[in-house]
Amino acid sequence: MDEQLIGKVTHYFPQIEVAAVEVTADELRIGDTIRVLGATSNFTQHVHSMEIDYTPVEAATTGQIVGIQVAERARVKDLVFRIRAHPATEPPGDTG
Repeated sequence: MDEQLIGKVTHYFPQIEVAAVEVTADELRIGDTIRVLGATSNFTQHVHSMEIDYTPVEAATTGQIVGIQVAERARVKDLVFRIRAHPATEPPGDTG
């Protein structure tokens, strides 16, 4: 699997279990798998919902700060990586 640094946590709201993530590269979409990694954080989850200024969005691009509900506690300065599985390799076909 490939991991691409996509952003960083700028705030965590424990009462609603939401991390504010600043997207610093590429884009983040609903359905993506992310890994949150920091000094004491290390978990992987799917992105099920995102909001920008209390408005649900399907994607966030570089420079935007998006709220993501997280499965575990995230901390300010934790890094957020998008995980992509390697494409399945096709078995060699018959050549004759």
